[in-house]
Amino acid sequence: MAKKETSEAAEKVAKAEKASKAKKHGSGKGNVFARSGKGIGKFAKDFKGEIKKIVWPDRTTVLKSTGVVLAVVAVIGVIIFIIDTGLTQAIQLLSTAATNFRTEATTVVAEATTAIVEATTALAETTTALAETATTVAETIIP
Repeated sequence: MAKKETSEAAEKVAKAEKASKAKKHGSGKGNVFARSGKGIGKFAKDFKGEIKKIVWPDRTTVLKSTGVVLAVVAVIGVIIFIIDTGLTQAIQLLSTAATNFRTEATTVVAEATTAIVEATTALAETTTALAETATTVAETIIP
């Protein structure tokens, strides 16, 4: 009896494998066009069933929802405008500060350069005076 059960089980397994191979290879219920036609028909039937399940909102609900959406968009638009304006003002202040700093730095550098030129001129005059003094001393010592 165990052999009979085993053979029945083996037959079932073989039958299942044969059916799965038939599905994989596309053989079976008609050609490609027949199968796709059935698929389209099933899709249309399922689509119609799903459409019947939809609960469509009434006019007042749609108008209220639209009003809420428009109000939220307007509020967010105002918030973005305020942020944008604030950032623009901050950038302009930074730009002005940078320009003022650059002007002040240029003035400081010009003043420092003028001081250096004056010091160099004074040093040159002192050097010239020392040279003249040395010449006078040399002429006095060596007749």
